[in-house]
This record gives sequence, C-alpha cells and structure tokens, in this order.
Amino acid sequence: MRERWLGATGRRVPEIAIDGELDLPDDALVLDGISDLDVLRDAHAEGRPVLVRAATAEDVKEALARPEVASVLVPPERRDLLDLDLTALTYGQTG
Repeated sequence: MRERWLGATGRRVPEIAIDGELDLPDDALVLDGISDLDVLRDAHAEGRPVLVRAATAEDVKEALARPEVASVLVPPERRDLLDLDLTALTYGQTG
C-alpha cells in the first residue's frame, strides 16, 4: 500500500482510503474536488492535511496528481478503487 504524509502531522496515511475510516486531525481539510487550487496550496502551506473525496478512478488519479493531497477518500461502496494501478492508469500498460 502506497502512503503519503498527512500534512505536517508527522503521520503517513494510505494514498487511497475509505471515507470515514481514517482518524483525521480536527484541522484536516476534506474537499469534494480539486477545482480550487488556491485552497489546496494555502492549506498545504499551513501544514494542514488535505484530503479529497473521489468516486471514480479518473477523479482519484487527478486528485493524487496534486502534491498537496495527502489522501483520496472513496465511498465504502467503491472499495474496488483501493486496488487501482495508478501507474497503469497514468502511463498506460507497460510490457
């Protein structure tokens, strides 16, 4: 399982997790998308953990392309997204 830093907390978390299953600090910023880049950058600069909700493979890929995003939260009914091959999704199949 690939992990990322949870803001400036010193903790690492899975890069994709089920929404509601991570223990998040009170100051964590949970967004429904990455459309407001200024909000992402400001929170990251403050050391606030940034998490983004996503329900499709493409949304997961786009969110994780942002260095400010600590983790992507997927709905419980989309557990299949936990097993995404992000390398193949980003660069295509190799070999």
